[in-house]
Amino acid sequence: MSNSTETSNQSDIWATTTDLTTLRQKLLDLFCQLAYQEGDFVLSSGQQSSYYINGKQVTLHPQGALAVGRLLLQLLPKDTQAVAGLTLGADPIVSAVSVVSVYENRPIPALIIRKEAKGHGTMAYIEGPSLPQGAKVVVLEDVVTTGQSALKAVERLQAAGYTVNRVISLIDRLQGGAELYQSNGLQFDVLFSIRDLQERYQQILTKVSNH
Repeated sequence: MSNSTETSNQSDIWATTTDLTTLRQKLLDLFCQLAYQEGDFVLSSGQQSSYYINGKQVTLHPQGALAVGRLLLQLLPKDTQAVAGLTLGADPIVSAVSVVSVYENRPIPALIIRKEAKGHGTMAYIEGPSLPQGAKVVVLEDVVTTGQSALKAVERLQAAGYTVNRVISLIDRLQGGAELYQSNGLQFDVLFSIRDLQERYQQILTKVSNH
């Protein structure tokens, strides 16, 4: 698995392709190459796992961030007034979507939700532009396991007077997150399930070993 950034002659397609299916496949490969590891891990939820996904290896990667921004923007409802997420995993995602939205002539602000209220100044939980009461905000996440992180973001936004009824994640580990969102009346969309990732990871491993 290579950790190198795409060379310049290969990188053009990330910005220029209009085929989002191709872009999605390239992003999946990047997750396999940079973010997915197998072994013994303890997750933030406290659960033991035989694999780990470090989403920030992709969301902070130049081509990865661009692909994330382009693909997630297409999933946002037309009336979305902002994207938001719980720090730290969602920070590069909401930023990428917001930047890409300008190029698509559909500017969407980004909000970052702190885990604890700021201890000085405005004592705010939410950082970013002020929005009108009732503004429609979509919560973004990198990897969903139990779903608690994004739900905390939803609750903070709703407490601030915003309308939130949708969560979008890059990867769903299929460990209860979708069910949690459904039970809280939230729609849940995802780019990849863990099955997509593991299947592609095995294909790449097989290809490498055959060479």
